[in-house]
Amino acid sequence: MTTFADLGLSEDILKAIQDVGYTTPTPIQEQAIPYVLQGRDLLGCAQTGTGKTAGFVLPMLEVLGSGRARARMPRSLILEPTRELAAQVAENFENYGKYHKLSMALLVGGEMMGDQIRALDSGVDVLIATPGRMMDLFDRGKIMLADIKIFVIDEADRMLDMGFIPDVERIAGMLPPLKQTLFFSATMPPEIRKLADRFLSNPKTVTVSPPSSTATNVTQKLAVMGQNNDWLKRETLRHLLKRDAVKNAFIFCNRKRDVASLHKSLVKHGFNAGALHGDMEQSERTATLDKFRRNEIALLVCSDVAARGLDIDAVSHVFNFDVPFNAEDYVHRIGRTARAGLSGTAYTLVTPDDSKQVAAIEHLIKKTLDRESIEGLGEPREEERHHHRHRSNDKSRDRRHGRDRNSSPPPRSREPSPPISAPRAAPQEAAPRAQPRPRQATSGDAFDDTALPAFLRRPPAIVKAKE
Repeated sequence: MTTFADLGLSEDILKAIQDVGYTTPTPIQEQAIPYVLQGRDLLGCAQTGTGKTAGFVLPMLEVLGSGRARARMPRSLILEPTRELAAQVAENFENYGKYHKLSMALLVGGEMMGDQIRALDSGVDVLIATPGRMMDLFDRGKIMLADIKIFVIDEADRMLDMGFIPDVERIAGMLPPLKQTLFFSATMPPEIRKLADRFLSNPKTVTVSPPSSTATNVTQKLAVMGQNNDWLKRETLRHLLKRDAVKNAFIFCNRKRDVASLHKSLVKHGFNAGALHGDMEQSERTATLDKFRRNEIALLVCSDVAARGLDIDAVSHVFNFDVPFNAEDYVHRIGRTARAGLSGTAYTLVTPDDSKQVAAIEHLIKKTLDRESIEGLGEPREEERHHHRHRSNDKSRDRRHGRDRNSSPPPRSREPSPPISAPRAAPQEAAPRAQPRPRQATSGDAFDDTALPAFLRRPPAIVKAKE
């Protein structure tokens, strides 16, 4: 059996790994670390939860152990699609580099730019950034990229989904030609493969599981409902949470506004739940994740901002309250459970309208998911029935567009519209346009103002006549 010591890592790194509690490298770590230590470009693909982050953090610490950073000239750059992933990679560097003197800076939106600039001014060995904040500081002249030795693009497919590829291409064009480039992702669609061919030079490819596969220790089930009814989905979710005595869980929604409403519903029914989505302030998002990690929150209702890379130990369940629009997002969502060799359970709540999305997921993962019919949960009250019928119509429209539509207009009802009333009949004797409309005198009138221009007349009687 291969150990971390067999991979050529130094004693300081091995000691830090031991402090964290790991003894045996995962397959992606076992295969990727030697190539990174050799200075080779690398294209790494492995299912989520298999330790890809340590697969590049550990050898980077070894390579960067010698040398010294200069002001505003980082020696390595790691791009992440979200602030949460960037913070998690930074945490890995802190844990594994505790016996090194390497400096690190985290450049993400939602944080004070002045603090980040001061960190850059003092010299940075490892720069971890999201593309937006990275480009902002570069355009301000606060970063120079001429000394980059190692360039890492993590969650490359997510970068593509979020529209960051133009920024990534621009950043890559600013880097020196002689550098080591590493690509890591859980899925490898053709677009990312083409992008990798442009950035990587004679790379080694490490694929430790079929692309877009799911972990074998995740029990996957479809909770099938016979109606397209949001109330029934909520009742089904509450039923499963109670029946399985869920310890902690991620609960994914497709739309950010549904995250807020589902969170409110769960709290109303007595569940210990929190919410996480991209429109929240960074400080609030960080505080919510910390509470979930400390088990102060048992259920985290979230959008796909939490679907990638978040490494939280011992999460027992994942619930897809909405079937994801993109089949590959299913792989990332259920990867939040069954991490580090543990087992987990993933439920996906399915209505008749979700048949195409389910078929796409099963085609992607090459597996037929177990169905569990959910019946006998009662009927909603009339006002709930009306409310959730409209919400179902709204979601059907969003499903056709395949994206989050937080700013969509109010949904149209499927019920037939009331007949349009006939236009009002014109008065038999319409006064000529030039003639002022007579107004009735009221108590307190001091004079007749009908001869005055329209903008000078007093409005009360005219308003009443229109009403």
